[in-house]
Amino acid sequence: MTDTTDATTPARGLRSVLPASLSLRDAGTLLGLILILIVFASLNPVFLTAPNLLNILQQSSINACIALGMTFVIISGGIDLSVGPTAALSAVAGAALMAAGVPVPLAILAALATGMTCGLFNGTLIAFAGLQPFIVTLGGLSLYRALALIFTGGNPIFGIPQEFRAVINGDVLGVPVPVVIIGVIAALLWVVLNRSPFGEYILAVGGNQEAARIAGVPVARTKITVYVLSGGLASVAALILTGRLGAADPTMGNLWELDAIAAAAIGGASLMGGKGSVVGTLLGAVILGSLRNGLTLMNVQAFYQLLATGIIIILAMLIDRATRGRG
Repeated sequence: MTDTTDATTPARGLRSVLPASLSLRDAGTLLGLILILIVFASLNPVFLTAPNLLNILQQSSINACIALGMTFVIISGGIDLSVGPTAALSAVAGAALMAAGVPVPLAILAALATGMTCGLFNGTLIAFAGLQPFIVTLGGLSLYRALALIFTGGNPIFGIPQEFRAVINGDVLGVPVPVVIIGVIAALLWVVLNRSPFGEYILAVGGNQEAARIAGVPVARTKITVYVLSGGLASVAALILTGRLGAADPTMGNLWELDAIAAAAIGGASLMGGKGSVVGTLLGAVILGSLRNGLTLMNVQAFYQLLATGIIIILAMLIDRATRGRG
């Protein structure tokens, strides 16, 4: 009995400490967002209008979707560099079926299955072959992009049914459907991370994998599951963009992985693993979206937007480094 209690102490200790520190970190991220809103509102009166704020949320929804999956991977101690090509492969698979007359629900399921299969492949190699997540997903980045290009011959797929586009481009009580979708997904993932045994497993694996294994945590299964989740959410993001554009491009998702990592990092996720927040990641995605929207309204050139984004990411990492040992 004593041995069991001692073995589970690291996982339980990690679980008991993280929520309080993440709430504090989320508050800091929220403060950063408020400051950005105030600055841009003072520079351009259009920025805080309701249509523009909804536009920011809609533009941020795709990155938020990818970043939520990335957050779970990062918390578990991994990284997923293949989310962009995974999204592209999922998009062309689903779009090809829609264009061929397959019922939209079945095509959506096929797209989701494609992304989850990519995640399963990544997770299996990482969990059972002992390969580093960086190397596996870097290989996946090239592999899935190549498959998307080969499948389409490098050409976009058109013929997306109007009923699918109408749903994605619609709204619920004035709120764009993509924002509603991400809100529902985020709520479910918050419950999983903070109120379920699986959430505790992820935190434990990322915090101390060996201690988690001793405590009886299914380490391999946990790792595989977070990569399947990441692939599935990449597919959701791809479907949203496909519905908005009316086409699926095999080059879709270029550098999405960097934006997702940035949103997670700004939101307080530690690249060392064991730390991350659903709320923080959402705030991080909105911060990036607000920054780009505000700079665009000010007619700032794109490469200065990249500069500003890079500075914010570095500042977020410095803040994480400074506060890492405080709970």
